[in-house]
This record gives sequence, structure tokens and C-alpha cells, in this order.
Amino acid sequence: MKYEQARHKSLVRWLRWDLMAPFLALLASILWGTSDFLGGTFSRSRKVIPVVAASQALSLTIAIPLVLITGAWRSQWFGKTGFLFYAIVAGLFGYLGLILFYAALSRGTMGVVSPIASFGVLLPVVAGLVRGEVPTSLQIMGIAIAIIGGVLASGPEIRGEVGFKPVLLALGAGMGFGTAQIFMGLGSQQSAIMTMTMMRVTTFTAMGAVAIYLRSLGGLKFVDIKILWIIGAFDFSANVFLGIASHMGMWSVVMVIGSLYPIATILLAAKFHHERLKSIQYFGISAALLGVCLLAVGN
Repeated sequence: MKYEQARHKSLVRWLRWDLMAPFLALLASILWGTSDFLGGTFSRSRKVIPVVAASQALSLTIAIPLVLITGAWRSQWFGKTGFLFYAIVAGLFGYLGLILFYAALSRGTMGVVSPIASFGVLLPVVAGLVRGEVPTSLQIMGIAIAIIGGVLASGPEIRGEVGFKPVLLALGAGMGFGTAQIFMGLGSQQSAIMTMTMMRVTTFTAMGAVAIYLRSLGGLKFVDIKILWIIGAFDFSANVFLGIASHMGMWSVVMVIGSLYPIATILLAAKFHHERLKSIQYFGISAALLGVCLLAVGN
């Protein structure tokens, strides 16, 4: 009996730590990539800042009920282990990253701009190693293969496909995203739901102040609410899933998997915008998926 109980506990622990964290991170990357595709596409006919502001605000229609239902509001708000400071910093950097990213997507080819921004994942990976994480040899191999795959997915040539400004915007977006991920991970140690919710409140407050100052909604219409809600809902859900994953697993693993969102963006752009992918991009996508597999089984 004791042997059976021990084996059951071992199985539950394996399912929680070695399988669920990579799975949640992968789910986050799919939702992020879809949200970015929709946001970038919509930003081609609307101004970037209002699109980001409205989608972030509408995501609160999901966040607030979730906070009340789960009782997450009882988490520690202040102090070194509180979530509020980390959430505010993550919200501000994520806000900056989204603006730069949507601006880049609206000016350049999605299949190139999106992977460039994924370089930001190097920041939380380094932060994880500094925190004392020690990935296995298989996981280190997976990290390298996944990052290289994400780079190759952008194609071997940038010249002629996208200008200097979109590339610069995408790199800035990556720095913003990477910094936001670090503080998301820190806040999620206390509460992933509250961290992501207060990130939205921070973003909404900042953008609301801009809207009041400009006395304009940026040309958004009532009929835009549906698509903006979907963009915000997918982005918020992705953040929550990645926050939970960062609490369950190593940052140097889950953040890399979560950074593969450009693959979803690329495939959606190829499907609906008819952007042609090079052979090297298909190879990069395959390599990234192989890296995810190595990360998932690395323990």
C-alpha cells in the first residue's frame, strides 16, 4: 500500500512539474501568437495605441471576474514578496513592448518582424540562470535549438522584405517583452492572476490618461469591440498561463517555450495574408518544435 501511495505521489509530481509547465508555456505561445497576428492585422487599419489600449481594457472583463471567483485578491500585495510592484513594472514594459511590436507589424512583413522580437527571451533566460537555475544537458540543448529555430523562422534575408525602422521597432519590442517577462515571473511567485490583472490595470491607466489628454479614442468604433476583446482575451490568457508555468518550472525553460509565439503568427500570416515562407523558415519552425520536445523531456 505504501509503495502504491508513493508511486501515485511520484506520478502526480511528475505530471505537475515536468509536463504541465512546458504545456502551459506552449499554450501561452499559441495564444500570444494568435493575439499578435490579430492585433498586427487590425493595426493596419487603425492606430496602434488605441488598439493596444482598448484590447488591454477589454481583457479586464475576464480578469476581474477571475480574480473574484478564485479569491486571488487575498494574495499579498506589498513587500518584497508582494505582486503589486512587479505587476506595475511588467505592465509598463509590456505596454511599451506592445506598442513597438504592433507598430513594427503594421509596417513590415509579419514573418520577419515577429521572430526578431522574440530575441527578448534571452533576458529572462539569463535572469533564470542568475537566480541559480541549473538546466540539464538535454534542456540546454533544447534551449539552444529552440532559440535558433525561432531565428531561422524569420528567413535568412531581411533586406528587401522589411526596412530598418520595423526591425528597430521589433528589437525594442523584444527588450520590452523580455523585461516584462522577468517581472511577470517575479510577481507570479505570489499570484499569477493578480500580477496579470494589475498589469492590465497599469496599462489601462496609462493609456486612459493619454486618451483623456488627446480627447480621442483614435478612430475606434463600436463594431471594433468584438475583435479587440478577442485580442485582449488571448493576450491576457497567455500571460496567466506563462505566469503559472514560470512558478512551476525553470524560467530558462518555460520562457523559451513561451517565446515561440512568432511561429503561430507566421503560420497565420501565411494562411490568411498569403505570405510565402522560405524553406529555411519551415526548417526553423521544425527546429523550434524539436527544441520544445527536448525541453519537455529534459528532466
